[in-house]
Amino acid sequence: MSPWITRAETDADIGAVREINLAAFETAEEADLVDALRADPGWIPGLSVLSIDGAGTPAGYALLTRCLIGDTPALCLGPCAVPPEYQRTGAGSAAIRAGLDAARAMGERFVMVLGHATYYPRFGFGRASVHGISLSIEVSDEALMVLSLDGSPIPGGRVHYAAPFGI
Repeated sequence: MSPWITRAETDADIGAVREINLAAFETAEEADLVDALRADPGWIPGLSVLSIDGAGTPAGYALLTRCLIGDTPALCLGPCAVPPEYQRTGAGSAAIRAGLDAARAMGERFVMVLGHATYYPRFGFGRASVHGISLSIEVSDEALMVLSLDGSPIPGGRVHYAAPFGI
């Protein structure tokens, strides 16, 4: 049983989400990206997820936003963030699992992630190139991964992220 409570971000959490991202990354780039994504038409309420510790402190964060695989609607997972003091505690995994569960409950079918090849497979992600999925930028083949939330066959094509990603 997880010690983490997970829930969707509320307006009152915006500052805490920014602080989590600032603490987790070396620059403000990810925190600024989350702020920009909130204003993007691809923002989906309920898919910005926090994990909260027993004292009520936000400790982990995961965001899913709209993208396309070719012409097929999908989601992009990221940024995901955990401040250093909460890393390796399950806070990030709890937020990611809750985000994926929320997306599944909304009827979403596919999720893309560009991230650590040894971390995201634990959630069911696999190499995207196997399905003919690509990006407009050069990335490591192992880093671009995809997940089918409902077992549907994964479509191929170029991934188109929300405009704030810049790719």
